[in-house]
Amino acid sequence: MDDERAASTDKAAALLALHDGPGFVLPNAWDAGSARILERAGFPAIATTSAGIAWSCGVPDGGTLDRDTMLGHLGRIVAAVSVPVTADLESGYGTTADEVGRTVARAVDTGAVGANLEDAVDGCLLDIVEAAGRLAAARAAAPTGTFVLNARTDTYFARTGGDVFAETVERAMRYVEAGADCIFVPGIADADTIRRIAAAIPGPLNIVAGLANTIDAPSLFSLGVKRVSLGGSLARAALSTLERAARELQDSGTLGFLDGTLGYADVQRLFD
Repeated sequence: MDDERAASTDKAAALLALHDGPGFVLPNAWDAGSARILERAGFPAIATTSAGIAWSCGVPDGGTLDRDTMLGHLGRIVAAVSVPVTADLESGYGTTADEVGRTVARAVDTGAVGANLEDAVDGCLLDIVEAAGRLAAARAAAPTGTFVLNARTDTYFARTGGDVFAETVERAMRYVEAGADCIFVPGIADADTIRRIAAAIPGPLNIVAGLANTIDAPSLFSLGVKRVSLGGSLARAALSTLERAARELQDSGTLGFLDGTLGYADVQRLFD
């Protein structure tokens, strides 16, 4: 057990150290197989995607899966790779700070060394004091140095009125005070706003690329972003390939979708 704890601490330190560099891409896996492929591609750390995991279960994204199901998928992803894994825990699978803390403690038990926590439930922003309290409970469940806590704020999704930039910065400051190591701000699509937020917040900025924001990773790094994640974009790409193949089979029965695909032996080697 001591060896496992030391290994997890080392992985957490490695993940946290990436935030001090010039910037890194953090791809999102949705199952053990996709995690293995991303590790083989050379990524130093992997995140999970709650959207991709939900879709792999045949249900829509958005809190559809319960905590036990999501943590079960997380455990299989962690067990499949040797690199650090950080989990998408949505809003913490709990209505109270204590329940969120228990969710994070269970994520730690899977071997994950980081997590995202959202400050919105069903598309509605939580009160800033409540959101900070939930992060503080998460931090208490996974002390600094053993777990990388990424606080997501959905200010740019919620658009509740007022100065959204100022509210984002205020929430970032409160979340860092509560123990967050990194601030995740999805929903921004323009370079100037990203640059201003990166300069204003008191910690590394995580931006998701591939959905509303199509700015490439090197450009995001030049704006001050430290962590670029993909959310469900890789899962969408895989599912889109499958959907196109299914349509071709249904419409014409041809096998053009196989052009450029890996052979059976090549895929086997990915998992060897």
